[in-house]
This record gives sequence, structure tokens and C-alpha cells, in this order.
Amino acid sequence: MNILLTNDDGIQAPGLRALDKALRDAGHTVQVVAPVSEQSAVGHAVTMAMPLKVKQFRENGFCGIGVNGTPVDCVKLALAQLLEQAPDLVVSGINSGCNVGVDIIYSGTVSAATEGALMGLPALAVSLDDWNFTDASEQAAWTAEFVGRMAWGQLPAQSVLNLNFPNLPLGEAKPLTVCRQTTAAYRDWYVARKDPRGRDYYWLEGEIPREKVSPDTDRALLWDGHITLTPLRFNFTDSEMLVRLRALALR
Repeated sequence: MNILLTNDDGIQAPGLRALDKALRDAGHTVQVVAPVSEQSAVGHAVTMAMPLKVKQFRENGFCGIGVNGTPVDCVKLALAQLLEQAPDLVVSGINSGCNVGVDIIYSGTVSAATEGALMGLPALAVSLDDWNFTDASEQAAWTAEFVGRMAWGQLPAQSVLNLNFPNLPLGEAKPLTVCRQTTAAYRDWYVARKDPRGRDYYWLEGEIPREKVSPDTDRALLWDGHITLTPLRFNFTDSEMLVRLRALALR
């Protein structure tokens, strides 16, 4: 397959580098277009008020294009301008930290895959439930094998598959489980600190409360050691509310 590979952790991130190698080792053609710097949690942001610049990265057998923009910028620019050959699949990752539940709204990783899907391509977002990993070669090899055996042409239009690995050595992980996302929201708080000049600043922290997570959802299954796969779609219309709203708004 011809694959467009991107991420939100930046073009030098270990997850992207591992996945690039694994996909190439599996015989795929990989074209990398990814942010020059980390763009975590930027969601589906698109750069509108400044130009996008690109930079070639060639090092240690790796070749890719860095963009001074968001993950969605990378996909849009790649598909519209940069790629010599149209891809068969968009892959985003491997992300540092899982993308489950409401993470899919915040995540640049998922948003990059979503942009590919919106532009008519099957798409896969890949994340590892570890914020500080340095080696994702096992997860990358597993993903490359999955990419090769998945029937991408049989997915509905504008579909995104969201793949997450638990924070375990791959040999200790439980089998792949296809599941729904959790609907539990984060419990957020801010840590207040002062900079060297005495001015206040705030650092966001948070967690998904375990007691609000259903056991058959992505977050719970990851905690339990499973590899998880969730199909996503981005039609936000509330079909049930349509009928009620017509009765309320049109009376």
C-alpha cells in the first residue's frame, strides 16, 4: 500500500519513526508529512493567518517532510500539494499517550486521521498508553501487520479506526478488542505556580475517573491490558434530538 504517515508529536518523535520503519519493512510505500514541532491536543485546527513552511528531514535512513503547522495542516497540504503519488491510506501515530473517549475531540493524532477520512481515504489513528515511551518498535510492527491484513476497502466512507495499545510490553498485552469509546469526561484541575519573576501560571492536569468508566469501553479495556480498536465517524447530528427539536422550535 501507499501510505501517508503523520502524527501530532512531531516528525522526530519515536512513535512516528518506529511506525515508518515497520511499515517500510512490511513492504509498504510510506510518505511522511508531519509537524516540525509537537502539536498535541490541537484538535482539528487549521492554520489560516500565516503561511506554511516545509523542511526536508533525511537522517539515519529516514526521509520525510516537516511542516510548521498542525496535524490537519500536514494532511491537507500533503494531499493537495506535496505528494507525488496519492495514498491508499492515512496513518497517524504512534502517539505518546492514549486517545480514548473525549480525547478524540482534543487529539491532533485523531484529527489528522479524520482529515484523511473526510478527504475520501481510509484512516487509522494509533496511540500507546504511555506518555514517555522511547521504543515502540513492537507496537509499530503489530500495526504494520494489522494494516496489511485489514480490508480497508470494505469500510464505510469517512471512517476512522482508532487503535490503542496498553502500557505493557506487547507480549503481555491481551488480545485486540473492538469496542466503543467511553463517554466519561475528564476530571480536570490546574496546578498553580509562579515563574522566576513572581507571576502566576497554571498547568493543566486531569484524569478520567475510573468509577465513571463502563467496563466494555476503550479506557477500561486499556486499563485491563487489551489492545483496543474503535470505529469512529464524524456526523455530529443528534438524530434523536432532531424530532424533539422540530417539535420545540417549529411549533
